[in-house]
Amino acid sequence: MPASFSLCFMFFAMALQIETIRATADRVAASHHLDVVDLEFTGGAKHRILRVFLEKDAAARAQLAADAASNEAAGLPKGVPVETLSGVTHEDCAIFASDFGTVLDVEDLIPGAEYTLEVSSPGLERKLLKPSDYERFKGSLAKIQTFTAIESNRHFTGRLASFDGKTITLDLSAVKQKGKAKKTLSVQTVAIPLENVEKASLVAEI
Repeated sequence: MPASFSLCFMFFAMALQIETIRATADRVAASHHLDVVDLEFTGGAKHRILRVFLEKDAAARAQLAADAASNEAAGLPKGVPVETLSGVTHEDCAIFASDFGTVLDVEDLIPGAEYTLEVSSPGLERKLLKPSDYERFKGSLAKIQTFTAIESNRHFTGRLASFDGKTITLDLSAVKQKGKAKKTLSVQTVAIPLENVEKASLVAEI
């Protein structure tokens, strides 16, 4: 088998493996009223790490928001939008890790050397991964890095003002700009095509 073909086959097989692992994680999470936010598989042959980021499912998050609105929720960080909270506890992570780890081993989804399974919430500065995230977290502070420059910049921090399915509007006046952005940006808002987003995440407001 030619080396180039072998390499392509390896990447294709890994992609299929990750999809299978993701589907399994989704299935196990759903049984505990959880959603998988993100899944990462990193490291070399001798030290591999599978990271899974969880949050409560939509119904549980809605209940969390309702509790907060009626001042029944305890321990919520002051000033933090409830929607940005995962609602996940250490117990949720431990139970999921136990069940998911068992399935991974029984079904031999990660063959070969040992691996480390890490389970946690996505945190207050969670990644924005799906188009729906920009609508869901509208009004929150976010930082976005683009593939190509807009207004001579590739790094933006501002409040998510709107999202029409294709373009994100970021209110730059919501934060004090720093570095190159402070010197070159002359606009109050910036329109960023979704296809130009290299990476994006929320900015914690505490």
